[in-house]
Amino acid sequence: MSNSNVETVTSTADRLKLGLAVLVIVAGIVGYSMLEGQPAVARVGVFIGGLVLAVVIAWFSEPGRRTLSFGRDSYNEVKRVVWPTRKEATQMTGIVFAFVIAMGIMLWVVDKSLEWLIYGLLLGWK
Repeated sequence: MSNSNVETVTSTADRLKLGLAVLVIVAGIVGYSMLEGQPAVARVGVFIGGLVLAVVIAWFSEPGRRTLSFGRDSYNEVKRVVWPTRKEATQMTGIVFAFVIAMGIMLWVVDKSLEWLIYGLLLGWK
């Protein structure tokens, strides 16, 4: 069991902001559905506009600021990752393909052996 603290939204203002953000997202989805006869650009624009407005509303709440801080920290952590070279990535991909082929052949052999054992010897169907 984890001993980490779970942070919840305790401020009424933050709850209202997050609730309003969810309602704006729902309004964007409903707007997308209601504009069925309109051009796709207008429909997608309404949906994207709803998402952007919801993000702006949520941003001004404490959980929104924590989420933004988490995103910044995650981006900084990704910059520290040592990515494999092209040669290493190609070699690892080749190893994975070889393993998949070997496992496929092995499973095929086991399947055919069991088929021969069950249907050929035990039941005599073939």
